[in-house]
Amino acid sequence: MKVRIEINENMNDEDEVVIRCSKLDEIVQKVYDTVTDISKGSKHLMLYKDNVDFYIPLDSIFFFETCDSCISAHTADSVYQTTYRLYELEELLPGNYMRVSKSTIINLNHIYSISRNLTSSSAIQLRNTHKQVFVSRHYYKSLKQRLEEKRKCI
Repeated sequence: MKVRIEINENMNDEDEVVIRCSKLDEIVQKVYDTVTDISKGSKHLMLYKDNVDFYIPLDSIFFFETCDSCISAHTADSVYQTTYRLYELEELLPGNYMRVSKSTIINLNHIYSISRNLTSSSAIQLRNTHKQVFVSRHYYKSLKQRLEEKRKCI
């Protein structure tokens, strides 16, 4: 794969990244996903707790979950609220986040272990906290594939 940067000082529009390829394979898709994640912008998310707004780094958020028609964002030591819906967060968040049930989106970087249960949801233990979430059987295979891809990239 060739990689090059062309600088066009006459461009007045927004910068553009073009990927030219003969076919869409796994490597090209990863390049696309990485560039898309970077271009999404903000590395912080505005969350609130009581009447105070907080700007929380995305890396410190362990997971999002629905509870009684509101969306909670969990960090190691606190729980915040957001006005976003889960489907909006799925589009907004970078590639290290993934939906693992109808009610939960998890940060893959914080997964410590998965206690597998073939008949129901499997428990996900998170690093450096007592908090855990559950991955439904529907999402389990996709989660394992994403974690395997991350392992290969290391």
